[in-house]
Amino acid sequence: MKKIFYTGLIGLLLFEICNVYFIMPMPGSQKMQSIDLAYFLYRWRWIFRVLFGAMIVIGFLRANWKRRWVPALPLILVLIVIYYANFKMAADHMFLQPAFVQMDAAQNAAIEKDQLVLGVFVKNESKAYPIQYIGYHHQVVDSVGGEPVLVTYCTVCRTGRVYSPIVNGRKENFRLVGMDHFNAMIEDQSTGSWWRQSTGEAIAGKMKGSKLKEIQSYQASLAQWVSMHPNTLVMRPDTLFKAKYDSMRIYEKGGKGSLTKTDPDSWNDKSLVIGIELGETSKAYDWNEVKKQRVLNEMLNGKPVTLLMAADEKSFFAFERPDNSPVVLSGDTIGFKGRQYSINGTGLDTVASLKRLQAYQEFWHSWKTFHPTTLK
Repeated sequence: MKKIFYTGLIGLLLFEICNVYFIMPMPGSQKMQSIDLAYFLYRWRWIFRVLFGAMIVIGFLRANWKRRWVPALPLILVLIVIYYANFKMAADHMFLQPAFVQMDAAQNAAIEKDQLVLGVFVKNESKAYPIQYIGYHHQVVDSVGGEPVLVTYCTVCRTGRVYSPIVNGRKENFRLVGMDHFNAMIEDQSTGSWWRQSTGEAIAGKMKGSKLKEIQSYQASLAQWVSMHPNTLVMRPDTLFKAKYDSMRIYEKGGKGSLTKTDPDSWNDKSLVIGIELGETSKAYDWNEVKKQRVLNEMLNGKPVTLLMAADEKSFFAFERPDNSPVVLSGDTIGFKGRQYSINGTGLDTVASLKRLQAYQEFWHSWKTFHPTTLK
């Protein structure tokens, strides 16, 4: 009976460790192809817990213990591990969600004008989500222009995405569940499927292979976003998370720690790139080179595209050009075939606008992982 007790105890301990190990940034865990195993352990977690728990109870009650405190000590240690694994180390306990998202007018925004936001414009309504806030929360659900939006950010990949939270025709609730290959994963409440933040793809569960609809977003300084959308609303900080927001203030300046610190050089794992997808083709552009050149006229998937960096050296934009004529940049004004456009492609002396492309800032290690055939 003592063997049954200790087998159950060791089994429960190893299970709880593995249940966290594969979906959190632990040594070696994020370089494995282990998502299916991780999901299996999670979905059947109560079967494992009941099985090992029954072995522990039976062994504890039926074994001939000379001193009852002898088995109690390792049991207490395992219970401590269980508590830390399921509460202190659980992603949705480490990074909490605001009860609801509140907004302020731009002139009342709590952040500085040079800080980064993820901007969304839908049906004549504009909203800005400071990375200082969503970087902590990782994902918040809101609405823009009457449409629900899921605003996400992964600090370990250093990239933001905005999706429609509609799954199977209904608005879905999500929670942060962990990460895979250093990218945040969220779980939908209805099906329990796990979705990858950087691609919006379900990688485990009933919805595996499905994709969330992406909503166009822009990473820019607040000042740049306000110049394009003067009536924008800006996410208000939740006072409950002030200390967490304060700890994120250094993030935009390069961060600290091995997971989130930016490498200032080019083409290293933690170096910044700007990624663009066009059809089946994707390409990464060195952040330092874009900042130096400010305008890059390229061909991608057989189509002329332009990537621009604003004068603030923080905001960037991409466009598909109607022909191979080059774009030039003067300050933050675009020149194309004798016409002038604002930095976001809106015509200044013409009613036409340039066709905007989605572009992402991202760590090189993340972009190349989820775009294995990317050009550079």
